[in-house]
Amino acid sequence: MLRIRAFDERASKMVKRGHIPGTVHTSIGQEAQVVGATMALGDGDYMSGNHRSHGHPIGKGSPLGPLMAELVGKATGVCKGKGGSLHLADFAVGSLGESGIVGSSIPIATGAALSSKVLNNGKVALAFFGDGAANQGVLYESMNLAGVWKLPMIFLCENNQYALSTPAHTVTSGVIAERAAGFGMPGIRVENGQDILAVYEAVSAAVDRARAGEGPSLVEVVTYRYNEHSEGLRLKTDYRDADERAAWLSKDPIVMFREYLEGQGFDPAQLDELEADVLAEVDAAVEFTNQSPYPDPSVAFDDLYTDKEVAA
Repeated sequence: MLRIRAFDERASKMVKRGHIPGTVHTSIGQEAQVVGATMALGDGDYMSGNHRSHGHPIGKGSPLGPLMAELVGKATGVCKGKGGSLHLADFAVGSLGESGIVGSSIPIATGAALSSKVLNNGKVALAFFGDGAANQGVLYESMNLAGVWKLPMIFLCENNQYALSTPAHTVTSGVIAERAAGFGMPGIRVENGQDILAVYEAVSAAVDRARAGEGPSLVEVVTYRYNEHSEGLRLKTDYRDADERAAWLSKDPIVMFREYLEGQGFDPAQLDELEADVLAEVDAAVEFTNQSPYPDPSVAFDDLYTDKEVAA
């Protein structure tokens, strides 16, 4: 969680200084939901993300240097500078990609789950999506196929309660997790998505079920983003209630987990040292980015198609 928070806080500053082009969405405040889910996955498992997905590959172990370089558009980026913040992918950790098109990455993870079943390799796939994507038809098409074919799949709704500035309760009928019943799969709702252990327990149960051949699950995690929808965005109206915001800020997942660790006997000095190590890691990632070249224009159309031979 510390790595995601520090990475996103630095990215936010870089956006405001004009060092990162385009739109950047951070997961500040949502780290428990991200890490609780990714820690429940195995090393070889797959996942897909959305527009707010720096944290997902970090949670699966991606090195910070190539991720930061990708945000800036450098050739050493995890996608060679062609993806940017909105289109990260790191196949080395099972991150199959993300997209700015709401809900569009869900069928990618579903396809990965189908491949796992066909190959019988024991891998599972997880699709991260938000409460806005929970009202997209592509989600239910994917859930239907996953239910029919009993795919090893987890649909994880990151319900941060706002689709940009639209409150989820004004556009969403009922409880998202309860929609799972219509597709013959369990629906699990984690009411406090700031509790990393609660998220880990819920997603682990869904992963175990999928890996055992029992089919897909829908997990809804209620969380809250602390920053604006995207970094630098300034809206004319304050669409979030001040008391609501204060209540969620008081449940900072990193502060809560540190208190838990100290209660379990962890040395506060060692935790301070860990925080310092993470900040140094982010500093090194920025330095790596600064020293990296931009891609040559001649490679603009490279990597559009695979060069691998596929047996008939």
